[in-house]
Amino acid sequence: MSKMTYEEYLDEVTTLITELYDVTDPDAIKLVVQAQAAEFFVAHDDNDNLRTEERALQDAHTIYKQSRKKR
Repeated sequence: MSKMTYEEYLDEVTTLITELYDVTDPDAIKLVVQAQAAEFFVAHDDNDNLRTEERALQDAHTIYKQSRKKR
């Protein structure tokens, strides 16, 4: 279970959203930036144990699902 920097983690979540949900890069970036603005990633910044590939997958699912509810 490899840990990533905070920036790498955000990139991984963005990439997973594009790959799993057929979302364009700009739209995936927008979703991650909105989640970041809503303080979704505060704990990830403080705790590098949360920055794993497994957690990135969970967070990608959560962020995408939340974005679908807002429509």
